[in-house]
Amino acid sequence: MSANTPAADQKTGFRIPKIPFWAQVLLGLVVGLLLGYVARTADVSWLGTTLAKVGEIFVQLLKLAVAPLVFFAILVSITNLRKVDNAARLAGRTLLWFMITSLIAVVIGLAIGLLTNPGNGTTLSAADAAKPETQGSWIDFLTGIIPTDIITPFTELNVLQIVFMAVVAGIAILKVGEKAAPVLTLSESILELLQKALWWVIKLSPIGSAGLIGNAIVQYGWDLIGKYATFTADIYVGCALVLFGVYPLLLSTVAKLNPIQFFKGAWPAIQLAFVSRSSVGTMPVTQQSAIRLGVPKDYASFAVPFGATTKMDGCAAIYPAIAAIFVANFFDVDMGVKEYLLIAFVSVIGSAATAGLTGATVMLTLTLSTLGLPLEGVGLLLAIDPILDMMRTATNVAGQALVPVIVAAREKILDHDKYNQVTASPVDEPQQQVAVAA
Repeated sequence: MSANTPAADQKTGFRIPKIPFWAQVLLGLVVGLLLGYVARTADVSWLGTTLAKVGEIFVQLLKLAVAPLVFFAILVSITNLRKVDNAARLAGRTLLWFMITSLIAVVIGLAIGLLTNPGNGTTLSAADAAKPETQGSWIDFLTGIIPTDIITPFTELNVLQIVFMAVVAGIAILKVGEKAAPVLTLSESILELLQKALWWVIKLSPIGSAGLIGNAIVQYGWDLIGKYATFTADIYVGCALVLFGVYPLLLSTVAKLNPIQFFKGAWPAIQLAFVSRSSVGTMPVTQQSAIRLGVPKDYASFAVPFGATTKMDGCAAIYPAIAAIFVANFFDVDMGVKEYLLIAFVSVIGSAATAGLTGATVMLTLTLSTLGLPLEGVGLLLAIDPILDMMRTATNVAGQALVPVIVAAREKILDHDKYNQVTASPVDEPQQQVAVAA
């Protein structure tokens, strides 16, 4: 019977359709929303607990391999630069475009904040304000980049120190040459094993997204958003303007590329970033997207991990700009041109100071401390942070895929045939090694 099945399939042409990855994740989102609504409105405690645990386990799995993944990804990406012509020029152009797009993003954030004054009229009170446990400062970058030992950065997940060690190790391998070949081969094998394991986790995204979004509904509902209505709208509008306005404009004018093709290729990474709130877990998909869009593999394996620690338009540009204005409004502190220029400076330069810490919250403390605004203002925004983080992370990841495409196009190394033919197909596990970073 079973032996005749293939022949029957050939005659009838019937095949079980393969559901695209984006559709699976979207289905997970819808299911999560429905389950979260039921758990909250019907007060089904066991369902709420289940959703929380599913989301928590998914995020834990994503983060499980972060430390070794960062180390070996950066190490291998540094050594891969030897295969790229004009590697120093490409690295410099990549960093330049990271800074340009971050500056545009922070200007948009400042404009939206000044137009809406999100901290005025809020129903929050001073009792909601509290100093954060973790803060960011320029000293973190100057003194925290060099580890005191090789173990602590991995146990405490200090990404900045891990990146420092990986860069040193990668350069050392290049200088030693053939004698270090076995070490490089082992590093590439370990990275491939880590990437394979992480890919299995990524395939669980539909289930994980159901748990994450469902738990968000159970925990916060829609009541909380009302207290932060203007601020929440500002963040989403600002990120949307960058994601669907600035990025397409740069692609069409600077790179002379069709923006629709970019979103076809990058959408799986953007969508996964939105539901997982993890640039780290999304990185295999982000790099695969860049390669599918025609970016040379050796350059993508450097640019995408590099962008993960220095390219955060959502978390390090739009968010701190609007949040600083929110805090200034709330505490009735006047800001002038000097303060706005400082916000732009911190957003463009300061994101590296938070690479080894905890993302947007620490980036905000760095901004507030630089401006002399009360750090207690961070406490006002912690409750709403998970809801904002979805859009911020999606914007971060889109920018991390965008810049390599723009640089590759301007340097005439982009495969235009691949770019123009890319389709919004399901995410397939890459057959080639994919470098991943936090």
